[in-house]
Amino acid sequence: MFEREVEAFILFSFISGCVYILNDYVDLASDQKNPHKCQRPMASGQLEPRIALWFGAMTLITAITLGCFLNIVFGMMLMGYLVMNVAYSLGLKKVVFIDILMIALGFVIRTAAGGAAISVKLTPWFLCCALMLSLFLAAGKRKNEYMIWKKEHHMCRSVLQHYSSGLLNVLLVGTSSSLLMFYSLFTVFSGHSLYMMLTIPFVIYGVLRYFKLLYVDKVGGRPEMVLLKDKQTFCTILLFIAVVSMILCLSPK
Repeated sequence: MFEREVEAFILFSFISGCVYILNDYVDLASDQKNPHKCQRPMASGQLEPRIALWFGAMTLITAITLGCFLNIVFGMMLMGYLVMNVAYSLGLKKVVFIDILMIALGFVIRTAAGGAAISVKLTPWFLCCALMLSLFLAAGKRKNEYMIWKKEHHMCRSVLQHYSSGLLNVLLVGTSSSLLMFYSLFTVFSGHSLYMMLTIPFVIYGVLRYFKLLYVDKVGGRPEMVLLKDKQTFCTILLFIAVVSMILCLSPK
């Protein structure tokens, strides 16, 4: 099973790489004018766009073929993920609300595909948690970008002009509340031990900590960097994993 998990991870990494290549090609002109994104390989001139597209096409064909051999359902999810991200890169990222929804659905598809790859059925509550967590972090990313735009007068993406500070605040509160509700329901109805409810405080603290980092410390635009650099968030996740592992190991089969 571990080998199939690794294979699924690698194949989705291939597909994600193809999407990034396409996105960088589509945004080439705007990235060259951006003080930060101009350092990207294609925008900086270090990588020939034609070579990048050719490499992406070969990687795409390989990933889809291997994905179908691994599991036909997994292969279909790979293709669905690709189509959705191509649509995002070609225009949907400029549509308010659709932009963050597409990002969140991408994480849900990856989660469901991981389950399909190892033949594990995921509960609807778990998928709802993945959706709300992704929406929450995507809204936080937009909030951080919006604050930077208003402070430095530099718009990194055109969709920001369709948002407002108040609207993003509502999105953050709504998605975080839904995340906590769905996770609480997951701990009760997932079929695991009810002791899973002991993990709810960790999730609550993680959400509150992210709010503090976003609004007070003015960071949060890159959640993956928050995970790596913020010690409290990192420790909270480690404790969460440890408690979940202990509960699952001690629970009767």
